[in-house]
Amino acid sequence: NACWGDESWSDVAYAKSANLNLFEDEGLEKVSNNRFAEAFRQRLQKVAGFRKVPEPLAMRNSTNATVYYLFFASQKNTAEHIISHIFKKFDKEKI
Repeated sequence: NACWGDESWSDVAYAKSANLNLFEDEGLEKVSNNRFAEAFRQRLQKVAGFRKVPEPLAMRNSTNATVYYLFFASQKNTAEHIISHIFKKFDKEKI
């Protein structure tokens, strides 16, 4: 809740499952990390009021699994342009 700002993250983090089984009471399953990261990006724009929030950089471990996402938020077009260039460079290098 502290990072998201309220409890609405749980509505975004879980979606109704099409594959219900005996052990799933509510039929919820975790959404993909990419989908959740996009929801957080949208929240930075709509709730926090940042005008420019480029797609985050997925930070990966040695097995190429995403460990966390690095976000950048700004009010300035120039800042978005610069950070988007940097993110693309590092994403291609898989650092």
